[in-house]
Amino acid sequence: MPYDSSLDEQLYSKAWEDEGGKIVVSVHSYNKGAKKLQISREIKDKMGNAAFAKMGRLSKEEIKGILPLIQEAITIM
Repeated sequence: MPYDSSLDEQLYSKAWEDEGGKIVVSVHSYNKGAKKLQISREIKDKMGNAAFAKMGRLSKEEIKGILPLIQEAITIM
């Protein structure tokens, strides 16, 4: 069965930002299934436009920034 975006429900979404971009923490449920945490990274290009990037490794500052968001997301799950 192919992915159907109309079945993907976003239950929570908050972002932590710094000068290089932002990290978004969200909770999704697909087709009324299990709630799952998603962490994505958006970076700013030279023109200031946002673009998705590989999550990769996190700095200590980034972890401290998103940890409260993850803890809040857990209460929704």
